[in-house]
This record gives sequence, structure tokens and C-alpha cells, in this order.
Amino acid sequence: MPFQISSFLLVSIAILFLCFLENNFAIETTWEDINRHHQNFHLVQINSLLPSSSCSSSTKGPKTKSTLDVIHKHGPCSQLNNGKTKILPTHNDILNIDKERVNYIHNKISKNKKMEELDSSNLPAKSGSLIGSGNYFVVVGLGSPKRDLSLIFDTGSDLTWTQCQPCARSCYKQQDEIYDPSKSTSYQNITCTTSECTQLSTATGNEPGCAKLTNACIYGIQYGDQSFSVGYFGRERLTVTEKDTVDGFLFGCGQNNQGLFGGSAGLLGLGRHPISFVQQTSLKYHKTFSYCLPSTSSAIGHLTFGATSNNYVKYTPFSTAGSNTFYGLDIVGITVAGTKLSISSSTFSSGGAIIDSGTVITRLPPTAYSVLRDAFKKGMSKYPPASALSLLDTCYDLSGSEMVYIPKISFAFGGDVSVDLPASGILYVVTLKQVCLAFAANHDDSDLTIFGNVQQRTLEVVYDVSGGKIGFGSGGCK
Repeated sequence: MPFQISSFLLVSIAILFLCFLENNFAIETTWEDINRHHQNFHLVQINSLLPSSSCSSSTKGPKTKSTLDVIHKHGPCSQLNNGKTKILPTHNDILNIDKERVNYIHNKISKNKKMEELDSSNLPAKSGSLIGSGNYFVVVGLGSPKRDLSLIFDTGSDLTWTQCQPCARSCYKQQDEIYDPSKSTSYQNITCTTSECTQLSTATGNEPGCAKLTNACIYGIQYGDQSFSVGYFGRERLTVTEKDTVDGFLFGCGQNNQGLFGGSAGLLGLGRHPISFVQQTSLKYHKTFSYCLPSTSSAIGHLTFGATSNNYVKYTPFSTAGSNTFYGLDIVGITVAGTKLSISSSTFSSGGAIIDSGTVITRLPPTAYSVLRDAFKKGMSKYPPASALSLLDTCYDLSGSEMVYIPKISFAFGGDVSVDLPASGILYVVTLKQVCLAFAANHDDSDLTIFGNVQQRTLEVVYDVSGGKIGFGSGGCK
């Protein structure tokens, strides 16, 4: 009798499950097919794709004395959204500025276009009130006594800078009180003749200036969207957390700043140049840091400096595509819904690839993107299409379903490393009526491939710069 009851229950469950599939997706005729579908597709509750109206903190990931909260600057966890001046960007704003960042990176890598000589008198002025691309920030302290500052963290930039009083020309609006070096007992200007000053040229792409009266070193940096910062190059105490400080940290104290920084106080540069935070703190953190970007703008991720215990992380060597600033990746293949795409590895190697925390949408060689898009469309054929959005040309209306099947996508990297993307790393959600494949094509196969921050969501990403490798682990945060 127990065996008969058990068999009856199994048959009943099988019938119910098959009915569920028939009503919501497509009927599968065998348990083998059902299992294959489960292995090759994400089953996603549709409402989970949207951010919540309230902030939720992640309890996962490393928590050390050098761990900072990572916050999306457009979400409910962000104090940058407080106040009367809040202006949320449209998705077109975000994607259009993302295009400008990609163009900037391509030009910097290829060296086909020299950065304009930085002269604050001829730099185009742009309003800081428009919130730019979908970047993430952390809060650190600067000075003695310290002032808390919200800085965008960026693996594609080297120089750390913040707006400073007095604003000699202009400062854009920021949420934090603007840092005043005259009120800090630990601030010092860098003089023009020092090696620290001369290395600015390779870090910023512009020759440093020199103040005639004080012999103070002057930096200038300009970004892809024409945003810029110009000011004094100095040393200061940086408070990472209450239990962790860095003395004599080199940074830019901006006297003339304009651009699309969305209320943040400046930028924390995590690139590879000697002037970056990673290199300046090499004795303390051994050129190792990790982060996890949350699945939506209503959750909190983390940024941790120094080694942590991440046994689930798989490492791939850095490639040489990263130049002096960017971190290179060796992409060798892509799999969609369990099928490896017919893309030659030379398609990726011809232009090289990097990982970038500041680029939103992953850019692929056109040859690779077209194959990826076609395979994804095949897996999404049951859902009605929606209109394209800016550079995103493959979108769907998922508002008619409570649960959806999303084809799984995984990237193969050098060193026989395969990284599965979560559903939040595959989709860019405008509304439930417009959910898009979060990839775009470069202009040419010879352009640099960029692994963007949407694809990095919820992954624990570990940069072991001393070891020459980068690691990926699933489920680093929610």
C-alpha cells in the first residue's frame, strides 16, 4: 500500500506540473525535456525583475573592517535621491550616456583620438543636475576631522577626486557638504616638481599645470560625456571605514567641476595606474578588492578591500587588453540555453575585452552579438515582442505572465572558466511591458568588447591584481 500511495502522488504531481507548463509556457512531453528546460532556462517570477520602492540590505558576501556598502545612485537606498532637486533619469538618458562612455573607452584604448588638451576655459559646460549613467557609489571619509563623501567607484578610472571649497569657477550640485581642505589638519598640496605630479599625465591624459604663486600641482581630467574636474593635487587622510584609514592618500581637490555625476561628490578610481586607489594602498590591501552589484536598484551590494575567503570563486587570468587603466578579459565563447554559440574565439581576441564597473550594457563584436541575439530570440519565441529602446533592439512584453522562462547565458573565459549569468544579468527592465536583452553590438568586430555592470549583477567579482587574475562567483549578493 505505501508503494501504491507513493506512485499515486508522483503521478499526480507530474500531471499538475505538466498542466502548469502547458498553461504558462509550453507543454513538455517527457521528464527529460522538463529537466533540460530547467537546466537551460531561468524560471523567473516577473515581479522580481522590478526594484522595490523600499531599500533592502543584503546579508550575503564578505563583511570585514574594509567592507563598504555599494548603492545604486538612482534607487531608494541612495541619499543622492533625497531633497527637492531630485531628477531621475529616463532610460534613454542612461543608455545614451552609456554610449558616450563606451566611445570614450574605445578611443582611449585604440589611441586613435587624442584627448583634448585640458583647458578649463574651453571645456564645454554641462549641468550637474541631470543624473547620468547607472553607476554605483560608496561612502568614504576625507580629512581630519573627516567629512563623509559619496563617491562613484569606477574600475575604468585611476584618479580619485572630489569637489572642494572654494569653487573657483563652478561646482555642480551634490548631496554631501562640499569638502573644505582649509578645515582639515591633514591636507597638503603636492608641488609641481614632484614625481607624484608628473605621473598625472599618464593617469589623466593631460599634462599637469603649476600654480605660479604657490608652486602647487594642478590636475585636469575630462570624461567621455565631456564632464570634467580641474583643481589641486593633494594628500589627505582617507577613512575607508571607522576602523580602517589610509594616510597621505593622493587625490584631486576639484575647484572647477561640471558634468553628469548625479549628486555624488566625485569619483573613487579603482584602475591599474600607480595613482589609483588599488596601487596606492598596495601594502595595505595587497592589490586585491572585490565587489558585488545588487540585482536591482533597491538592494545593497558591497565593496571589500583586501583578500577574503571566497572558495566558490573561479579565476581567469587578466588579458593584456586592459592597457594601463582597464582590466582585460579573455573571452573565448558564449552559451545560450545550453548550446554553445558558433562564434570563433578570434572574434573576441581581434579587439580584446575588458571588464568595467561603469559601463552599463555589455558591448559585443557585431558578429557575436547577432548570433547571441538570434539564439535568445529562439528561446523567447513564446513571448510577444516589444518596441526597441535606444541601443537595445530585442525587447519583450512580459506583462501577461506571472512566471517566465529566460534562456540562460554563460560566458567562457580563459583558463577553462565558465560564468553563468543570473536572470538580472541578462535583462534590462524598463517596465514589464518592455523587458530587453541587455547586450548591444559594437560598430565593428575590431572594437573592444566591454563586459558591463548589468552582466555583473549578484556575482562576486574578485580582482587579484598582484596575482594577475580575476574571479567570478555566483550569489555574491541579492
